[in-house]
Amino acid sequence: MKYASLVIRLLLSFAFLAAGSQKLIGAEMMLAIYDQIGVGQWFRLVTGVVEVGGVILLWVRPMQILGALILGGTMVGAVLAHVLILGPSSMPAIILGLLCAAVVWLHKEQFTMLKAKLIKPAA
Repeated sequence: MKYASLVIRLLLSFAFLAAGSQKLIGAEMMLAIYDQIGVGQWFRLVTGVVEVGGVILLWVRPMQILGALILGGTMVGAVLAHVLILGPSSMPAIILGLLCAAVVWLHKEQFTMLKAKLIKPAA
């Protein structure tokens, strides 16, 4: 399972670093996509920061599960954008979302660790 997680996180890192950096540098394709979606270019920048930040979290234990949840959430938004506005190319977002779900499942023990750190009993 350790190697499966490593391979999946590497794949996710390459994909999201590529997409996030394209959003942050303002690649022409990204500018056009966010114009077509109609949410404004500020949202492109927010999405780029979230994607790059999510990749960083994929490599910080015990935050790997949080990184996968954040990146998976962006893929839910991407699928919705494709289905409702952009057209029928949502399969890459679905696949990336499923890979994010696999990381969440492979690191499910981190839920308990994060819960213990975030929710401290009252003194």
